Amino acid sequence: MSVEETFSRIGQRLFSEHLVGGNFGNMSVRTDAGYFITKTGSYLDADPAQIVLMPLNGRVTPFASSEWRVHTAVYNASKHLAIVHAHPPYAVAQSLIKDDIVTVDSEGQLLAPHIAVVEGSCGSQNLADAVAEELAKSHIVIARGHGTFAAGKDMDEAYLYTSLAEHCCKVLSLTEQCKK
Repeated sequence: MSVEETFSRIGQRLFSEHLVGGNFGNMSVRTDAGYFITKTGSYLDADPAQIVLMPLNGRVTPFASSEWRVHTAVYNASKHLAIVHAHPPYAVAQSLIKDDIVTVDSEGQLLAPHIAVVEGSCGSQNLADAVAEELAKSHIVIARGHGTFAAGKDMDEAYLYTSLAEHCCKVLSLTEQCKK
């Protein structure tokens, strides 16, 4: 499967599971030449040609996602080969009330018993540094009030952790409601 087809397939899954809306979110895959990243403002489930190649040295490729700093920082700080950034509503909501997420469901306990919540403005170097620090030792982090950044050996693994974080945060939210 080509890089473009993978971006399109994962983008469609993100939309079908309501993990992104509109033209929110971005994705990237590392290559020997740098990394392919979605264009700023592109719809993740649309035209698979909506990607550009970015170097790892921080030079900005025209039209690259506004979160290119995060992707560059993560690739420079870790061995991850793919990143998915989404705006899953339960994960975002939990990040507004917690400094870290302690999962309570079996899948979360197995794959991500703790999900850190980090601070930083969208597209900022502060956010890039905070996300990269966490993803150097894990697969998933939530930017407070903004969304998840998940990373893995390929786009499928990054997607899996995105979906997992939303599932865990939804179960946590429902559990909290039941306790009231």
